[in-house]
Amino acid sequence: MVSVKKVMTKNPLKVDMTTTIREVAEIMKTKKVGSILVNQQDKTVGIITETDLCRRVIGEDRVPYITPVSQVMSSPVLTIQGDASIYDAQDLMDKHKIRHLLVIDDDEVVGLISIRDLIHPSYVGKEDSWVGGATE
Repeated sequence: MVSVKKVMTKNPLKVDMTTTIREVAEIMKTKKVGSILVNQQDKTVGIITETDLCRRVIGEDRVPYITPVSQVMSSPVLTIQGDASIYDAQDLMDKHKIRHLLVIDDDEVVGLISIRDLIHPSYVGKEDSWVGGATE
């Protein structure tokens, strides 16, 4: 069984709730990522994705230079344990029609797994035959 920990993205990018949508879009462009976690103090309270930018900013005619990420983020972020299988992650994403899960161990955020991590081959473990997601 391949665990979520083996294919997740470690140290996902985070922004504060007051960050503007324009700043988030610039970070996504510069860092070449499709999602960023949203924190309030040191706690993850949401996620902002490319889909959110399209549907909740452009689609709702919001002004990106003044709109804070807190107004358009998806919240709460569903979680999965790091030792869960990638199949559990796929099932959870499918059930809730989402593309990202926050990976936790002992209630602490350790990473983020996206549908891209599950479909882009780049990991081959010695004991596993799985080929998928991000490398460790």
